[in-house]
Amino acid sequence: MESKFEKLFVKGTGVPSKSLDNRLSSDDLVEFDEGFVDTPIPTLTWRSFAMGLSVSMGGFIFGYDTGQIAGVLESDDFRRRFGELEASGETYHFSRVRAGLIVALLSIGTLIGALVAAPFADRFGRKWTMSGFCVIIIVGVIVQMTSEYPKWYQVVLGRWVAGLGVGALSVLVPLYQSESAPRHIRGAMISGAWRIPLGITFIRILILGIGALLFPDSPRFDYRAGRIDKAKKSLMRFYGIPHNHKQLHLELEGIREKYEEDMAAQDERWYHMFSAPGMKHRLLLGATLHGLHQLTGANFFFYTAATVFRGFGVQNRYISQVILGAIDFGGSCLSLYTVENFGRRKSLIVGAIWMSVCCAVYASIGHFELNEAMPELTPGPGRAMVVVACLFMLGFASTWGPIVWVIIAEIYPSRYRARAMGLATASNWLWNFLLAFFTPFITEAIDFRYGYIFSGCLFVGVATVYFGVIEACVFQPGQAGMNHQGIPRRSLVKIKLPITMVLPTHAIFPNQVHAKIQIVVRQH
Repeated sequence: MESKFEKLFVKGTGVPSKSLDNRLSSDDLVEFDEGFVDTPIPTLTWRSFAMGLSVSMGGFIFGYDTGQIAGVLESDDFRRRFGELEASGETYHFSRVRAGLIVALLSIGTLIGALVAAPFADRFGRKWTMSGFCVIIIVGVIVQMTSEYPKWYQVVLGRWVAGLGVGALSVLVPLYQSESAPRHIRGAMISGAWRIPLGITFIRILILGIGALLFPDSPRFDYRAGRIDKAKKSLMRFYGIPHNHKQLHLELEGIREKYEEDMAAQDERWYHMFSAPGMKHRLLLGATLHGLHQLTGANFFFYTAATVFRGFGVQNRYISQVILGAIDFGGSCLSLYTVENFGRRKSLIVGAIWMSVCCAVYASIGHFELNEAMPELTPGPGRAMVVVACLFMLGFASTWGPIVWVIIAEIYPSRYRARAMGLATASNWLWNFLLAFFTPFITEAIDFRYGYIFSGCLFVGVATVYFGVIEACVFQPGQAGMNHQGIPRRSLVKIKLPITMVLPTHAIFPNQVHAKIQIVVRQH
């Protein structure tokens, strides 16, 4: 009689069977474990690296605007074309309303884009949707570049159109990477995708738009669409393993289980996720983390950088953006190490405390010591504030900047992941709009004391992470019965279970307060 293990392969070929009915159960995997190849998995294959590099352009795109728009508004030519003439008749300026609209309308577009991205991604696939929204960004950029005096509203319209694509990519990029990247480098790959505001916008968009088409769709999407062979080939290429490798079949088994669960609930509407077990907590946590991500105060430092750097002797308004952007780049590289070696929770708590202190010091020096009208007259405080700004940016780029996106890509079940990530990301862009629009009004009223508000928000962030984010130790993150991150579903409500072997990784659980989760892995 043919064994269960033999049924997995086509007779006489050693090729995996195409039948969905002949997959191994978790018990079979243990019983016939010796039949699989279990060679070491490459740390990083060239396909995974190329995919991560290409798709990460999405992070570059939606990080670019924050670093460059403040400098654009200060440009003499831009002011002359789209600003308002001063009473003296010699210089031009932007009113707070006009400047707020130019800066903030992109965020309204991103808010809408983040909400509509999920339905398109579920219907047309991740890669085609990413490329489609890249085209929308290109249209928005062209509209901005062709704006002529005095049509400042064309710049606003162009930024709104570009925002639609930017917001969609802010959901699709971490979604695609979380579904395609090998587990052992998934966190680092998603964090590495975060904001590097250097380079040229068009090049980034083209790399993402064209590069996405050169790679397969995510294995999970191919599986759900019935393309089982394509899902297998994608996993084999991204992992760099043969068709009979144990890890391949563990991955497929996990995908199959989640697919069957989703099919059993296929009659559910999208709004049912609000009443699904644990989803209210996860949605609230995701939206809160993304809101706090904006309330760290990073945009405040970019907004005030030009004034502060003048006290340091830097007159070119673009130099400050380049310096902070370079530190942002270095911190993003550092986050590749912190996200996997120190964990999500610890990194966020330490990062929030670090940034809170920086915000308080920055606000104090700026309000009590710096001559805001003529910062050149107070070079000492100016230098001190430049140092504090650089320290803040290093802390942000290595912790909250990328790691919040990592967490959001990990906490939702596959059934609701695309839409839930869209809602969470919409929270980010909503706060981005509010801060971009109202910051000029607030800084005029309370100057650098605005930093105290962000300092307080960061302590709220510490409390949110301390009570809401839980780290887990997991072994064999592909074992049958485990979820997308390798967390057994039964463990979501259990604490301090016995453990035999562990591999550090981290996740968020909505029903716990603060605990170290240890998950059982039994050796047979």
